[in-house]
Amino acid sequence: MNYLLPKQNVMPMHPSVYAKLLGEKIEKHNANIWLINTGWSGGPYGVGERMKIIYTRAMLNEALAGNLDDVDVTIDPIFGVKIPIAVNGVPTEVLVPQNTWSDKNDYTTMAKKLASMFIENFKKFEEGTAIEIIEAGPKL
Repeated sequence: MNYLLPKQNVMPMHPSVYAKLLGEKIEKHNANIWLINTGWSGGPYGVGERMKIIYTRAMLNEALAGNLDDVDVTIDPIFGVKIPIAVNGVPTEVLVPQNTWSDKNDYTTMAKKLASMFIENFKKFEEGTAIEIIEAGPKL
């Protein structure tokens, strides 16, 4: 199986090689991975606003301290990520992105659009990618 990508791509190896390596490192070192929203909240660009830095810092500090390792979570139905129900120093309404949007349907529409874009883009990398990685992607 050829893992090299065409010359127009900047990665020398197929992305699945890097995904596998990352997975091995996470498993070997028993690492917890946290994705922290430092971007837009409350609506799309021009409507929402950047996540307040005080909330970002609080989430980062709680994650680094291990305080989020065993908390109750909710699962995002589209992206499948686990979202803590509560984080010290962070209002609960900003933890679930949909809760920050005044129109929940607009959020769902945008989230599905983003998921569709991801799914479409990922198709070019599916060949040679482990099924576990493929299945971890967004769901529509």
